[in-house]
Amino acid sequence: MISVQSNELNFPVVEELMISSEKVAHVQVNNPLDHALLVLLKTGYSAIPVLDADNKFQGVVSKSMILEETLGIEQFELNRLNDLTVEQVMNKEVPCLKKENSMIDALHKLIDHPFICVTNADEEFDGIITRRTILKQFSKYYHETLKRA
Repeated sequence: MISVQSNELNFPVVEELMISSEKVAHVQVNNPLDHALLVLLKTGYSAIPVLDADNKFQGVVSKSMILEETLGIEQFELNRLNDLTVEQVMNKEVPCLKKENSMIDALHKLIDHPFICVTNADEEFDGIITRRTILKQFSKYYHETLKRA
């Protein structure tokens, strides 16, 4: 195994790798759950960011959170989708990154999450960085650098 000091490497920062907010599907905290589920189903994503009216990141909502909330004792209670809002079921305890964070910072947070939201100093949503992007960067680095060593 090759040992490399991380300070010797020139890894990109999050801003260079992230998907901008304009290209990321999201929902608002006050949206009903049926709207969130529709967005999730139409995009094919398992989870999406939740924003408030000021474009500030509030958390993440997923298909499994919504389905768990509508699961009754013997059946799905789909009528609850209109009665509940995204804010009532979303996960507010999710890690975030800043644009200036390193790819290594992103890697550590992405171990447990398929994507991490990127926010600015005012907690406004700037975009996401995905596990796929980080893996592609490491693959590129391996093939361009380590394989030659």
